[in-house]
Amino acid sequence: MKDLSLVPPSRASTILKHLWVKEKVWLFSAGLLAVLFILAPPFGITTARFAAQNLLNVAPFLALSVGIAASAGATGADGLIARAFTGSPAAMILIAAVVGGLSPFCSCGVIPLIAALLAMGVPLSAVMAFWLASPVMDPSMFVLTTGVLGIEFAIAKTIAALSLGIFGGFVVHALSRAGGLSDPLREGVGNGGCGGAKVRTAQPVVWKFWRDTARVQKFWRESIKSALFLAKWLTLAFILESLMLAWLPADLVARSLGGTGIIPIGIATLVGVPAYLNGYAALPLVGGLIGQGMAPGAGLAFLIAGGVSSLPAAIAVWALVKRQVFFLYLGLALVGSFSIGVLFQLWATL
Repeated sequence: MKDLSLVPPSRASTILKHLWVKEKVWLFSAGLLAVLFILAPPFGITTARFAAQNLLNVAPFLALSVGIAASAGATGADGLIARAFTGSPAAMILIAAVVGGLSPFCSCGVIPLIAALLAMGVPLSAVMAFWLASPVMDPSMFVLTTGVLGIEFAIAKTIAALSLGIFGGFVVHALSRAGGLSDPLREGVGNGGCGGAKVRTAQPVVWKFWRDTARVQKFWRESIKSALFLAKWLTLAFILESLMLAWLPADLVARSLGGTGIIPIGIATLVGVPAYLNGYAALPLVGGLIGQGMAPGAGLAFLIAGGVSSLPAAIAVWALVKRQVFFLYLGLALVGSFSIGVLFQLWATL
């Protein structure tokens, strides 16, 4: 980095402005850690380790999705992949929801893959179906849910994941047909924001792209660009997650979700969206609350809402897509989670 004391004032101002505009997320994360290290060094160390460990955990998913997206661009297969998702919208939504329910992604870990899919031009309806279903359930989560909350709750959570994905996919499809939600990605994300409604002009696919210097350069350029973009937002998300886990008392959550009826389901939905709880860590808490009289519908609503859109994941989504898509995503998570909770509660009382 340049020594700004040796740079003319006008040039130094330009450099600082460039750093703030282009790297403000990194600067904010670094500043937040610096404040923690100064005011509470042990807590700062714990937060830094937490963020680093979670980045390490998500790194395989990050590397895989970045590699897939960059390879698709370098080979010219991105348009081919996009056209593969332009068949029957209903079939694509159903398939995406099922695949999402079987994939081992958490709400933050799914973000890199979503970025790759949208950048390749996959229709937003199919992506939303995958997006909503993926963080809620996977095979290992099913087994653990069965052990903690019982087979009926695990089956209900699986059905909820698929239903939420299908519901969100068809809502997005209807809005897209009405002329909305074009170009969902923010400017500068992926390939500049290619919407799912666009089908790219057919180009020859060069699978052995490493034999072409220009394609290899494009591969590395896109890989670095995507990796840095996703890494900076995930870093901030994990730092905030650490702060929430440390400062959000577990007993406060328990008191807020106690009781029976529809109101606790609504509270569980609203609390579940911003309050980040790892899906695996949340199961024992919900199991204990249900044992103390918490409505099963409230427990399921809390798990669904928290799994789909925790605050750290929402921040990453905000950086990824345009504002209207972001609010639609949150709205689908809220309405879907609440509705699922109410239906499960009605079924449990029969």
